[in-house]
This record gives sequence, C-alpha cells and structure tokens, in this order.
Amino acid sequence: MERHGLIIVHTGDGKGKTTAALGLALRAFGAGLRVLILQFIKGKKDSGELKALEVLKNFSPTIEIKQCGLGFITKENFAEQKKSARSAIELAQKEILSGDWDLIILDEINYAVKFGLLDAPEILSLIEIRPPELHLVFTGRDALPELIEVADLVTEMKLIKHPFQKGIVAQSGIEF
Repeated sequence: MERHGLIIVHTGDGKGKTTAALGLALRAFGAGLRVLILQFIKGKKDSGELKALEVLKNFSPTIEIKQCGLGFITKENFAEQKKSARSAIELAQKEILSGDWDLIILDEINYAVKFGLLDAPEILSLIEIRPPELHLVFTGRDALPELIEVADLVTEMKLIKHPFQKGIVAQSGIEF
C-alpha cells in the first residue's frame, strides 16, 4: 500500500485535542509506524502520557515524546517561552527532515502561534519541507485558517461542559 502523508489538525475550545493525538500515536505505534511527539507548551510536569510512553519506549524505540515547552505562559516568562518555542520549531524542522519518523505530532503548536511565540509562516513551512509520506498532526486552539485550508483532516473539539466550570481541579489520568 502506498502511504500518503496526511496533515491533521485537532483544534477547538473543547478538551480532547492532545488526547486524540495521543490515541492516534498509540494506533500508529501499534501499526508499526515510528512516532515522535513534540510538546510545544507542556513541560516540567509529570503526566500520564509521559509515564505510559516511557514504558512503551522500553519495548521499542519507535515511539518518543519530548516536552519542549515550559508550561503555562505568563508575562514574566514570555521571553524564556519564546526562546523555548524557537528551539522546539528548530527541533521539529530537523526531525521532519530526518526520515526517522512516520508520524510527528506537534502538540500545542497552535498555541505557540496564538500567544506570539512563533509566527504563522514558520508553522506553515513545516508542511512545505515535510517528505510526502510523513504524517503531521497539529494540535491546539485557534488553528490558523491557512493551516486548516491545507490540512487533509480537521477536527474541532467543541466545549459543551467541563468540570473546571464547577470548580473541579484537573484530574490525574484525565487532564494530565
């Protein structure tokens, strides 16, 4: 079967963008694809996905996750966040061109643009440089209209109800 790399976007204000991308990573890994997950905002936090993927990596080096971000973006850490995002986009470019992966997930990259850590042309250039058989997944709210236009698959998660609205804090294994 000839593989055609897809551009996939998970966006919207509802929960589930990263969760859907991680589910896709698990499916791809199970199908024998080599999977890399680059998290552009998340960082310095122990999460269920990090623990689970570390276990999988013990069995096979064909799935990897790298936290490139520093966590929540604030006025106080904006310059540091911008520097971190710059390193992450350079890493993404290198990995896209490496030929080492069949699927690369760019988790929360849309936020990096929304908050001014990266520019739209930088994000769109990742699509231009990718080998035609490489699948790329972009997650985060407020995906660029230009990204949605060139994507093969776009899913918008819509918020209907969230526990945070009742004052319930993020739950381990559900939110992280």
